[in-house]
Amino acid sequence: MVKLPFKVDLTGKVVVITGAGGVLCSGFAKAIAQCGAKVVVTDRSIECAKAVADEIVADGGEAMPLVANVLDRASCEAAHEAILAAYGPCDILINGAGGNNPKGSTTKEYLFPEDLTNTDPDIKTFFDLDPDGVGFVFNLNFLGTLIPTQVFARDMAEKNHGNIINISSMNAFRPLTKIPAYSGAKAAVSNFTQWLAVHFSKVGVRVNAIAPGFFVTKQNKDLLFNPDGTPTPRTGKILGGTPMDRFGETDDLTGTLLYLCDDGASGFVDGVVIPVDGGFNAYSGV
Repeated sequence: MVKLPFKVDLTGKVVVITGAGGVLCSGFAKAIAQCGAKVVVTDRSIECAKAVADEIVADGGEAMPLVANVLDRASCEAAHEAILAAYGPCDILINGAGGNNPKGSTTKEYLFPEDLTNTDPDIKTFFDLDPDGVGFVFNLNFLGTLIPTQVFARDMAEKNHGNIINISSMNAFRPLTKIPAYSGAKAAVSNFTQWLAVHFSKVGVRVNAIAPGFFVTKQNKDLLFNPDGTPTPRTGKILGGTPMDRFGETDDLTGTLLYLCDDGASGFVDGVVIPVDGGFNAYSGV
């Protein structure tokens, strides 16, 4: 069971979470369930979604697992219909699906003159990036936020009340080397969060985002640790730029999440992107 720093009352609220089979969003789902919400755990994998939902139910919460591919509007609409039938309209949407992919990354941090004539297929420079691979990463994060919002926010607008929480990243503030597609996509998510907040302001729907710093997840574990468990040089750089000198834990996000979920605590907060990063964004390196 997730340890809550404080508890808000979400009794009766229908909360839809995309990408909820992952490390961070599964933690979101468990925390929100402890606050009394009806949690819809969606993921591309029904097995991953069911595992999280089963854990919530075992702890006394209420949860329903569903398949939802955030890049497929028909898939999201099918999930929407199932949720309406079971629980009614969505009150809070957490757009957690996203991530990076090697297809949108370079292998080296910097371009050197000798790289311009390199023929090693294992070295991928900016000039070797496949636009389709970059597009996949961008779409997963940006369209993967836009499409579920289109599907679920209409109900919110019609009842003149709702809450959307997007998941941005430190990459939106400070682009990291090697991952241009992911950095650009998360910057788009932050900008989109602000745009949506203004656009939905007359229909009672708040839109905010959380920008996590560095957390160990399934997607980045191999970049941060060697097979023997020792940290990679990239881990050294990350922790060297994080004043608190550690990676974040899933529980470190819970307080910010619950704050944004609670209309009583954050009812006048709209269009913000909150870093939860151990001081990374504040640190100049000196």
